[in-house]
Amino acid sequence: MLTREQNDLLTQTGPGTPMGNLFRRYWIPALLAEEIEGNDCDPVRVQLLGERLIAFRDTEGHIGLIDEFCSHRTASLYFGRNEEGGLRCAYHGWKYDTEGNCVDMPSEPEGSKFCSKIKQRAYKAVEAGGLIWAYMGDPDREPPLPNLEWMGLDPEKRFISKRRQFSNYLQAMEGGIDSSHVSFAHRFNLDDDPLHSGTEGNKYLKSDTRPKFEVAESDGGLLIGARRNADEKNYYWRITQWMMPWYTIIPPFGDHNPMGGHAWVPIDDETCWAWSWNYHPTKDFGEREIEAFDAGDGIHVKYKPGTYDPLASAENDYLMDRAAQRRKETFSGIAGIAAQDFSLQESMGIVADRTKERLGTSDAAIILARRRLLAALDDVDSEELPGLDPAHTSVRSTSILLPRDVPFQEGAKDVLAVKPGENFYSI
Repeated sequence: MLTREQNDLLTQTGPGTPMGNLFRRYWIPALLAEEIEGNDCDPVRVQLLGERLIAFRDTEGHIGLIDEFCSHRTASLYFGRNEEGGLRCAYHGWKYDTEGNCVDMPSEPEGSKFCSKIKQRAYKAVEAGGLIWAYMGDPDREPPLPNLEWMGLDPEKRFISKRRQFSNYLQAMEGGIDSSHVSFAHRFNLDDDPLHSGTEGNKYLKSDTRPKFEVAESDGGLLIGARRNADEKNYYWRITQWMMPWYTIIPPFGDHNPMGGHAWVPIDDETCWAWSWNYHPTKDFGEREIEAFDAGDGIHVKYKPGTYDPLASAENDYLMDRAAQRRKETFSGIAGIAAQDFSLQESMGIVADRTKERLGTSDAAIILARRRLLAALDDVDSEELPGLDPAHTSVRSTSILLPRDVPFQEGAKDVLAVKPGENFYSI
């Protein structure tokens, strides 16, 4: 278990906090590119690491990510006019460019130099892979963008969604690296979910509910092997990648189904963005798959209209159906793999009290991920933090049969490497 002080260190990410300072060393998935589509688009509210910001594209298509509140009287720039190269506050007309410079101040006398003294807090933002990425750290220490495989694929080969989760980021992320829950929480959905069905591995997941875990450090974070019995000669391994500071790559279900992954990004200390993506390196998604993504199948969700909040929520008991639970259509009575996960993670409270935990051998990955995060706090100024090098994120996960005497890191080494233009391996 963690001490209360350690739990606070890991879960508090606002400005000036140790973990907040660490996360600001990395590029952050901020919003979908389509949310600020088109020059002079409507401004969009963005909250990251406890900071309230506004995103917009100016007349030339440059991306701005600036403090939400005008430097004049702190009115929200969400209500501003995006026009002629900047965002103009609707209260008194102060106008800001994408770098936060005040470029017009009509409320001041003509010839006043006051305008040149005003600088709105602004962060660098770029578009890549269908997302807007923000860098909120020291400009002189800006790292390269991550190199997650889907970022370099054609849009037809990837699908990206986000949802707001009403818990601290850490318990959401820990759920993403916990492979043992698959045999229970998703037990009755592996065969009928269109993105997970038709694979040999499903029978091993259901027949062996006591996986043995082996965890090894990787350059970017952790390599997590969940070992299940297959036959007298082989083990079935599901190997998950966790990369600093918040990425997971889900072991795929067969090489015909898409690869999946997540990022767990703090909005503040009580909510987070759960980013989810599916992608396939060698084929475009078809109509069936797009319909499944849009319907909230697999790791995606149905939304409350006009929001990125899941339709299933604590307010409606996540649309739990006890009759379906009794019929073994779902293990918990909650439909959808994503909702099955976040319902349980949110049930732990806004910030889980890790002083009350009693962790077992299946929690090895969670224990080591916490240790890596805590250790990184001591090396926050290092240029060699795990996950900063783009090569650290250019990896794959896999599910594979290996002889019982072969270490999983060695046996799966070849299929864990990204090979552009080649399909991944998974059973």
